[in-house]
Amino acid sequence: MPSSPLDSALFRDMFGTPEMRAVFSDEALVSRYIEVEVALARAEARCGIIPAEAAEHIAAAGADPHLDWDRLKRETENVGYPILPLVHQLAERAGEAGRYVHWGATTQDIMDTASVLQLRAALDLVGADIDALRNILTELALRHRDTPMAGRTHLQQALPVTFGYKAAIWLAAMDRHAERLAQLRPRVLVGQFAGAAGTLASLGEDGFRVQETLCQELGLDQPVITWHVARDGLAEAVAFLGLVTGTLAKVATDIMLMMSTEFGGEVMEPFVKGRGASSTMPQKRNPISSEIMLATAKAVRQQVALVLDAMVQDFERATGPWHLEWMALPESFMLTASCLHQARFALSGLTVDVGRMRANLDLSGGLIVAEAVMMAAAPALGRQHAHDLVYDACRAALTSGRPLADALMDCPEVVQALGGRDGIERRCDPANYLGLAPQMVDRVLAMRGSLDDARHPDASAA
Repeated sequence: MPSSPLDSALFRDMFGTPEMRAVFSDEALVSRYIEVEVALARAEARCGIIPAEAAEHIAAAGADPHLDWDRLKRETENVGYPILPLVHQLAERAGEAGRYVHWGATTQDIMDTASVLQLRAALDLVGADIDALRNILTELALRHRDTPMAGRTHLQQALPVTFGYKAAIWLAAMDRHAERLAQLRPRVLVGQFAGAAGTLASLGEDGFRVQETLCQELGLDQPVITWHVARDGLAEAVAFLGLVTGTLAKVATDIMLMMSTEFGGEVMEPFVKGRGASSTMPQKRNPISSEIMLATAKAVRQQVALVLDAMVQDFERATGPWHLEWMALPESFMLTASCLHQARFALSGLTVDVGRMRANLDLSGGLIVAEAVMMAAAPALGRQHAHDLVYDACRAALTSGRPLADALMDCPEVVQALGGRDGIERRCDPANYLGLAPQMVDRVLAMRGSLDDARHPDASAA
């Protein structure tokens, strides 16, 4: 019976996706082990280390292994690792050629390389989700480039921004994650074949040639030196997931706050009948996707700590930290897949209430643009004197409950400096004090195009 939300029949598609689960399933993992063993036999045959016919028989056995899973489980628990039990069954299936299975390799060579193959498939899924989110956020930023709303600092209204500006901030972070993913692939997608203590001693002068050929067979880069106990590549991959989910947790936090009753539902997650419903309060529409995004991001953060701990390894082969990766890698990718999936759902159908944003922007009666009034009056009155006059007007507006424009009309110096009532009302309209928010949206979109051209130069040339 499943005992974790990651494999629970109830929760598994809330805390993962079928596609990512397929990458890290037992069947997929063992298939990767076999793929590496077969690739090793083929590489060694190409290098003249083992007979070509033996490699063919090993490949045939790997293609149809007919594994005894109960035996594999039992022997894995006894040995402590799955490779020797798997080699036994593969060698038996290969007949006489079985003597050449696992030639010159060590258990960690096979397991590490299989993990890298899993990571390659998993990173492809993550990259596709990131690109999809970037497209969604691009559309949001464009559509709401000029949609004014209250910008908030320390949970207080600060200055006007636009919703497109907010979406572009999210987008810029996802753009950087796309760039990071492209940069980390060469460091992470590296094969492992080094033998017992990492020196390739069992193959002598042929070691590097076999190592290179094996990596070619699998489409991986060849390592410069053994990384049995240098785990920074795998740690970087999980730390990257921590960055991605950290960004999505920030997005989720913004959405949850803007969905709250007190904010009037400036945005809402997509409506699906029954989604986010309460068992006792029929009016409720809870931010379910955002809640899951936040929870999975927190869980991934713990996995980041785990893989960083796993980097502390002793001598040429670790006595335990390696096992931490067996838990951290699949769990971090499953949780990240969930976070990305929920983000795509929430953002692709996000309801943006432009009217509510404007109403909230007007809640302060113009106080949100007191800085605009002060800066406009400063050339005539001096900055500090203008500040003091507007400060007093703000206090008067707050005390009397009047709009700031009305309170400013009681100050002849400000009235004169701003050119009368029309000038005051113009300066007190939050939509007229957006700074360079719309232009910043344009810059993010332009940078996104440059990044995509750099990632896919052939496509841009075409």
